Amino acid sequence: MDFISDIDDIMKDIEYGWVDEAGRRYTEFDEFSQKYRLQSPDQLRKSKLGVCWDQVELERELFNKKNLSFETYFIVYYDDDKCPTHTFLIFHKDDKAYWYEHSWMLMRGLYQYDNSEAALKDIRVKFIDNELDSQYNPKNLCIYEYVAPNKNFSCSEFYKHCESGKRIFI
Repeated sequence: MDFISDIDDIMKDIEYGWVDEAGRRYTEFDEFSQKYRLQSPDQLRKSKLGVCWDQVELERELFNKKNLSFETYFIVYYDDDKCPTHTFLIFHKDDKAYWYEHSWMLMRGLYQYDNSEAALKDIRVKFIDNELDSQYNPKNLCIYEYVAPNKNFSCSEFYKHCESGKRIFI
């Protein structure tokens, strides 16, 4: 799949972190919930710094240009102290589903599955094993399929947008 190397070439310079509305760059997350704003793909190309939420929106644009069928997902674990999340893209080619991952360094790469359900099950397990502590409660984990959000969304607006998408039960 030569087109993946084209996408990788664009994504390779993007680091993990976030940019606030004033353009200040952060790699710490202390003020994330108060100051975060979702970047447009063009803003991300310029800043070269974004969380998975930003990076998936650039991936959405890149996969659209390749005329590939895909979905975007938001996985979240609701906890009193913190709510870890991840967004990701699954695309379809030749009767297979593929998880393209850039922002989650531990999982960065391309993964092939028989279908989207198999991909979602695997990603769910990886999220639980690598991002959650031993107090895991399955009732607190949700996955939503979501459509393109408005740019410049705050953290809470992004949550609300994703939570208004299609809830996935696996």
